[in-house]
Amino acid sequence: MLLVIDIGNTNVVLGLMRGLDVVHTFRLSSVDRTTDELGVLLLQLLAHHSVEVPSIQGAILSSVVPSQVYTFEKACRRYLGVTPLIVGRGIKTGMRIRVDNPREVGADRIVNAVAAVQRWGAPVIVVDFGTATTFDCVNADAEYVGGAISPGFRISEEALVSRTARLPRVEIAKPPAAIGTNTVHAMQSGLLYGYVGLVDGLARRIRAELDPRALLVATGGLSTLLGEHSEVITEVDPHLTLRGLALLHERNTA
Repeated sequence: MLLVIDIGNTNVVLGLMRGLDVVHTFRLSSVDRTTDELGVLLLQLLAHHSVEVPSIQGAILSSVVPSQVYTFEKACRRYLGVTPLIVGRGIKTGMRIRVDNPREVGADRIVNAVAAVQRWGAPVIVVDFGTATTFDCVNADAEYVGGAISPGFRISEEALVSRTARLPRVEIAKPPAAIGTNTVHAMQSGLLYGYVGLVDGLARRIRAELDPRALLVATGGLSTLLGEHSEVITEVDPHLTLRGLALLHERNTA
């Protein structure tokens, strides 16, 4: 099996893969840990799912938090006996990056683009619901040409609660109606439908500039909920980043 690691600003998502199939996933908080703390945690997660360490034949890692790369890399070597590939260190993606400064583009965004093209072809737009919500655009020639970044759903929720004196934290769920008859339902409506409106409006503008034929694909932790209510998202794969990492490992080790 292959261990894939996606280090984000809020969470670290790990996946055990057979080819492009996801066998197990784990989600950790993105907090600083020592190599030994992380190594023991990895061993405990594997043991919980009865996965033997020798069955891990390789690893690959992408990160938007540079300070955590070394710790994960060292923990994989010391406790799992594998040295992970690091997305961004001269790794072959098979995709041309046509932006002003390719080094500025987050590793996870390129991984998503590569996975989307492999599965659905080009042109394609990937909407990733993470700490920030990112829109990544691939043109008809399968070239990455940029995108957009907006505040993530959770950031919007936290800002609403922290900046108001009487609004409570609410469950993220579909309200009975767009018109809320109490505070909880009113907040759920504003958060869910308001955010979907942001996504749909921005996606329509991006699609008009990129290519009217472009498919809209959603990934990330809230992709299932938000994708269900979107008028423009037609495909949802919460594990798209993990599949993209597995694909890049295959391309760089074959």
